[in-house]
Amino acid sequence: MQTIPDTLCYLNGEYAPLSQAKVSVLDRGFIFGDGVYEIIPAYGRKLFRFDEHMARLAHSLSKVRVESPHTKAEWLERCRRLIAALNTEDQLVYLQITRGVALRDHVMPTDIDPTVFMMASHMKPPTPEQRHHGVACITARDFRWERGDIKSTSLLGNVLARQISADRGANETIMFRDGFLTEASASNVWVVHEGAVLGPPKSEHVLEGIRYDLIRELCEEEGIAYNLCPVSEAEVLAADELMLSSATKEVLPVTSLDGDPVGHGALRGKPGPVYSRLYEAYQRAKTLQCV
Repeated sequence: MQTIPDTLCYLNGEYAPLSQAKVSVLDRGFIFGDGVYEIIPAYGRKLFRFDEHMARLAHSLSKVRVESPHTKAEWLERCRRLIAALNTEDQLVYLQITRGVALRDHVMPTDIDPTVFMMASHMKPPTPEQRHHGVACITARDFRWERGDIKSTSLLGNVLARQISADRGANETIMFRDGFLTEASASNVWVVHEGAVLGPPKSEHVLEGIRYDLIRELCEEEGIAYNLCPVSEAEVLAADELMLSSATKEVLPVTSLDGDPVGHGALRGKPGPVYSRLYEAYQRAKTLQCV
């Protein structure tokens, strides 16, 4: 049994130790997974791309018909208080809003208050070895629901997808729907072909990671071509480079896919030059885009 730490958390207007926070068993987040969440990285105790995370949170809330319980300024104040209470420089702030507590019924009730939960935790970035050698991934059919654009707490599909790679000692599961790349279980996926960075187009099947626009900005800064377009499974398997992106991974090279090395020639099975440039550009962005 895991021990719950006593770090500070926020629940429905109150700050308390995480080990003491409690919600009703009739909360719709518990009963139905009826809620959304957001994870915001903080570097040196400053929130990274906070406005973009707030915009994605607003999108998710609007799609599930829940009014945001706080203003952007209030979210910022609460995030900063949790960050200040944790004894580490680089953190992740987790925000979760469920529809609230009600008797079990599939129909959305309109007379209840949302449940708001927030906590901060230590960031666990990729190891230096993973950055130097890259990571292994497994491919699978994308069997999740059709609304991947909503950052929903209903993550059973993602859990099952991630377990496919965990069972085989790999770091991520890269998924395909009808023969085309969507995303990984907890990451966006990028393909490098002839020096250009390619990613799946924004759609209801893909969560628009905060790094979608960030990768575009970094590519522009580095003079790297960037294109969102349908990417076939064959194109992924033949890629010059593959990369993952997420709040914790930032950008991370994939050097093995289904047991085969990624890439060609002397760089086969090794992190490539486009990854190296984007990683360095990402580190510069962390010093400029925090609040």
